[in-house]
Amino acid sequence: MANISIQPIEKYYAVKEYYGKTLQSSQDLKTDACCTDTQMPQHIKNALADVHDEVLARYYGCGLVAPEELEGRRILDLGCGSGRDCYVLSRLVGENGYVVGVDMTPEQLEVAEQYVDYHTQQYGYSKPNVEFKQGYIERLDELDLADNSFDIIVSNCVINLSPDKEAVLREAYRVLKPGGEVYFSDVYADRRVPSVLVKHPVLYGECLSGALYWNDFLNLAKQMGFLDPRLVEDRPLKIDNPEIIALMGTIRCFSATYRLFKLPDLELACEDYGQAVIYKGTISHHEQVLKLDKDHQIETGKVFPVCGNTYRMLHETRFKPHFEFIGNRNTHYGIFEESGTPIPFNETQEREDASSSCC
Repeated sequence: MANISIQPIEKYYAVKEYYGKTLQSSQDLKTDACCTDTQMPQHIKNALADVHDEVLARYYGCGLVAPEELEGRRILDLGCGSGRDCYVLSRLVGENGYVVGVDMTPEQLEVAEQYVDYHTQQYGYSKPNVEFKQGYIERLDELDLADNSFDIIVSNCVINLSPDKEAVLREAYRVLKPGGEVYFSDVYADRRVPSVLVKHPVLYGECLSGALYWNDFLNLAKQMGFLDPRLVEDRPLKIDNPEIIALMGTIRCFSATYRLFKLPDLELACEDYGQAVIYKGTISHHEQVLKLDKDHQIETGKVFPVCGNTYRMLHETRFKPHFEFIGNRNTHYGIFEESGTPIPFNETQEREDASSSCC
């Protein structure tokens, strides 16, 4: 690789150049930042096998972001590129579902749009159930995407490339239906990345220097209305390129998948109301266990205690028909024991030791 020099860039232009002209295939990427590490389930592999070869060749990354229970849903893909994930989702939502892909790179969208009819015929649909729009993921309002119009938003290692991540999340919240979710993979840093690296075209294009500090992301998501972000899976990034290693120094980056539900008035902590759920095992390809997030792998038929927020994530979303629900919110029992948020007070202190202060 040629010597990498640090220089200011205009981010939109740089990303368009990198993904529209510099990269010609996934093999041109210099890191695995754009990859998800999860083994693809067989039904995803089957859907992927039907995607046209040119669409696959012009997809810059690996892995695929697809949540559960997609039949008949309206899905928005932010940063759809050549349309690979859109066409897989087109298969998974079925003929009665619909997928919209948004990307700002003309070269990528040209490939995606070329094969709409091909995939419609490949899937045996009477009409297309996928469309592509050229534009910016920060400005969905300019693309005539209405409020409360999508069940699910997906994105695969794209939001880190945006220069205005607040606008991305704000617009995502706007177009999601109540009870909908953003289900996306992205790159996060263990600290705030210095601005001199953010301006670096290769580091930015490789999804590294545009990565948010993980705690800034959590705070931003909550400010935009996604009050209880749930981490589904994560892994440390492996970087082998010596020049990139030297530039990044001690900054560590991670690939992570989050789900953000549009559920107003979720609580800021996991509170215990004595509630529980029982999974019926009725979601296709997840008959034995449903993994809501890293801390909630819910086995079929088992009474599974949950906090108030998790109860709502299952009761007020597309997952409701697949669960039995136990309890209500009439009685509050304090913080949910498995939430990782302990009571801040010393519960073992002897009574006489507390005599030095009182109310």
